[in-house]
Amino acid sequence: MNAQTQTGREALSAIERLTRKVADFPAPGIQFKDLSPVLADATGLRAVIAGLAGFAAGDVDLVAGIDARGFLLGSGVALHLGTGVLAVRKAGKLPPPVFTEAYTLEYGTACLEIPADGLDLTGVRVLVVDDVLATGGTVVAAVKLLRQAGAVPVAVAVVMELDGLGGRAAIETACGDIEVSALAPG
Repeated sequence: MNAQTQTGREALSAIERLTRKVADFPAPGIQFKDLSPVLADATGLRAVIAGLAGFAAGDVDLVAGIDARGFLLGSGVALHLGTGVLAVRKAGKLPPPVFTEAYTLEYGTACLEIPADGLDLTGVRVLVVDDVLATGGTVVAAVKLLRQAGAVPVAVAVVMELDGLGGRAAIETACGDIEVSALAPG
């Protein structure tokens, strides 16, 4: 985030003020950061949407929101930028044919999907949006999935980047020089 921008300061302020912190969830020693109060607050949501839109690297043609909060955020960002939005879905939610990308979770594997029919993503410049960047696996899968469909992911924008989990490094290693930006540290 460019801390010098008014939009960035407003978003960071809303995130810091409204994020609910839950100790020992989902496991002992972990502090869960719940963004629900931020998104439920009209002023907070507006600031976050504007802040995420500010991370669009030059002109983007489409915003891709990652299942599920990325759908909410991606829609708002797309409206702000005047683009369309694409829902990057969990496996099994779309009819075939689909593009699919598997990724590893701490407890197994999962897949993300987008339609392989009805959309021509060839050369489309995409901003990828999600709520939280942790280990980076979901974002890496989304970027690979979009590339598989012919799109050109140009930037990743998240509300919060969790400290010490290596998400940014994982994206850089797997995806190359895609810009990764976060409104707030976690």
